[in-house]
Amino acid sequence: MDEEHKRMRWASRRGMLELDLILEPYVRLHYAQLDDEGRVRYRELMTCQDQELFDWFLHKQVPENPEHAHMVKTILSARRPEDTPP
Repeated sequence: MDEEHKRMRWASRRGMLELDLILEPYVRLHYAQLDDEGRVRYRELMTCQDQELFDWFLHKQVPENPEHAHMVKTILSARRPEDTPP
């Protein structure tokens, strides 16, 4: 695992269990396979506030930024049934 991947794993630990259960598995399983554009999108998403991320990932709001919306959709579609909290 390269240093950037390690930084993104750390950045994905948000302190909100709901976000951690979504972001940590994604970055662990999929970040290394992202192309440069996907990695930029993910890094930019990690600069957003936790409450925004929470609203987006729990379908309360849609991101106005199309790059954020694309990344949220990508992350949610990559989830496996066992990644879903009880």
